[in-house]
Amino acid sequence: MESFSIFRESKSDLKPMDAEQLREHAHKMVDFIADYYKSIESFPVLSQVEPGYLNKLLPDSAPVLPESLQNVLADVQTKILPGVTHWQSPEYFAYFPSNSSTAGFLGEMLSAGLNIVGFSWVTSPAATELEVIVLDWLAKMLKLPSDFLSQGQGGGVIQGTASEAVLVVLLAARDNFLRRFGKNSLPKLVAYASDQAHASMQKACQIAGIHPENCRVLRTESSNNYSLSPSILREAIAKDVEAGLIPCFLSATVGTTSSTAVDPLFELGKITKDNEMWLHVDAAYAGSACICPEYRHYIDGVEEADSFNMNAHKWFLTNFDCSVLWVKDRNALIQSLSTNPEYLKNKASQGNMVVDYKDWQIPLGRRFRSLKLWMVLRLYGVENLQSYIRNHIKLAKHFEELVSLDQRFEIMAPRTFALVCFRLRAPQNDEDCGDKLNKNLLEAVNATGKIFISHTVLSGKYILRFAVGAPLTEERHIETAWKVLQEEATALLGGTGA
Repeated sequence: MESFSIFRESKSDLKPMDAEQLREHAHKMVDFIADYYKSIESFPVLSQVEPGYLNKLLPDSAPVLPESLQNVLADVQTKILPGVTHWQSPEYFAYFPSNSSTAGFLGEMLSAGLNIVGFSWVTSPAATELEVIVLDWLAKMLKLPSDFLSQGQGGGVIQGTASEAVLVVLLAARDNFLRRFGKNSLPKLVAYASDQAHASMQKACQIAGIHPENCRVLRTESSNNYSLSPSILREAIAKDVEAGLIPCFLSATVGTTSSTAVDPLFELGKITKDNEMWLHVDAAYAGSACICPEYRHYIDGVEEADSFNMNAHKWFLTNFDCSVLWVKDRNALIQSLSTNPEYLKNKASQGNMVVDYKDWQIPLGRRFRSLKLWMVLRLYGVENLQSYIRNHIKLAKHFEELVSLDQRFEIMAPRTFALVCFRLRAPQNDEDCGDKLNKNLLEAVNATGKIFISHTVLSGKYILRFAVGAPLTEERHIETAWKVLQEEATALLGGTGA
């Protein structure tokens, strides 16, 4: 009897999985990606396409018959890449970095090849156990307190993003307080963060049911370098307690998005401890720098925290997504996020012998993300990772010095890590004119395609941000970027040079 296949294929068609076809096509894909990296500087850093461009280039329905990989890659080259903003470009200085690396790529490739769904230990023991081990390694590199290690009551877990990390710990804090004060106390719970905290904190409050009016966004000042003042926090808590509300959660930041400000963890931690609140530390960007001994002091006071988060996918050569969260009490997460349906029950889980990471996160399914972090740590080693961070900080310092030499520009916040906040000076101290001038400069610079930078607002002023952190960035790219900024500034100012 003739065998039947759901795929009516010729010898040249791609099978669902075939080792030799995989080998052949994967080689072609790796060559394509390697060639992309060799030519990455030839692309405009910020995509220059108009909204809806791709609808005009692709058919309105899927192909009935299979196409060749060669044809697909040709379309990637001519139709997709023009619509890509090149985050790995050495001239990318916007937002914060999102690092790719050879080691991270190889780990991602292996994860995709194994394609496990590791929601519980039994579904792939190695996925769970490697994550536990690798996050203990990283915690020790950061010199986190032993309370955050897996040997005690705490431990680490890889989330998708820092937004997920703050959400799950806020849920844990919320449920702790509901158990203490009763389920009807939810409208009284109050969460706190500075006005420099990431917007994910406000979204987490929305999802967790913290009333918008109970999500306190506390003001910061330039005189404090935009860090959260302990006295401001203490005053806000006292006012809420007096009003019969229940302070439950503070998100402190090490390396804010706008200016990389650092909140004083030790002092804030004393306040949260006195009020029996949950303290979360968001070090999504700057946590990576704290593997260097000379920057570790920025997380002094983390011993007062209940949870700590850093994004290995930002500045730690680990491909997106890989956001690392440590907690002192893993049971707080498990109590809030655990489900135990019959179809997932197994001997190891029922016997409490293992970690089931499905109970530490929002979704059930999870990828084998620890593989890429493991490869980054093994293929680069601690010393090379430290040198990588230090080099970017050195390059940012060089850019800061270049800005300082041009009297038309001013530095707008202290450079703590590898972000420089600066702007063109406002003519005749006219701030409205200054804001417009800097908006125009940003648009002009990004329209060149030669570099990509982003902006923020500090103390009501429109500020330009220059974040160094792409793996391929060298000193020559810093100098080229500065030249582009100077040329576009000269054009805006009517030919007035430095």
